Amino acid sequence: MSTSAWTVAQEPVDSPDAAALWRAYYTEVSDRWYLLHEGRRTDPAELEWEIAAGAVDGLLPPEGLLLVARHGGEPAGMAGVRRAGTGVAELKRVFLREDMRGRGGAALLVAAAEDAARSLGAGRLRLDTRGDLVEARAVYARLGFRETERHNQEPYAEHWFTKELV
Repeated sequence: MSTSAWTVAQEPVDSPDAAALWRAYYTEVSDRWYLLHEGRRTDPAELEWEIAAGAVDGLLPPEGLLLVARHGGEPAGMAGVRRAGTGVAELKRVFLREDMRGRGGAALLVAAAEDAARSLGAGRLRLDTRGDLVEARAVYARLGFRETERHNQEPYAEHWFTKELV
């Protein structure tokens, strides 16, 4: 599999490409949750609220950043990294558009996030995710994250992972 068509770079959380990726991310994860728990898709007004409330999420320099992955120059995914204490960073909002999955982008995006965490002074990267996001959990395990005890009180978090950055 060739990864030469991929690039990953830091981008402002409010750039047009980031905004489109936020919308795709929140649409997918919100619809998935509501379909599973309530048998419906996300209400459009609620989706707008989720996008507005969650897009920054500590991802502003100097404490955090947003990475955007591009495939063939087109925005394909994103990942956020933010400081979470001395020597610890959190991986947030990892997402690849559905049509870009299975092309090696997740590994490149997470590797770039690990480098970004190191640049923030972290020796450990942690994350949380939901139980229904089984594909994400499999990717994290494949990329060397190990499931750990709860490290936060996020309302939708059901699984917690960590990786030592060496």
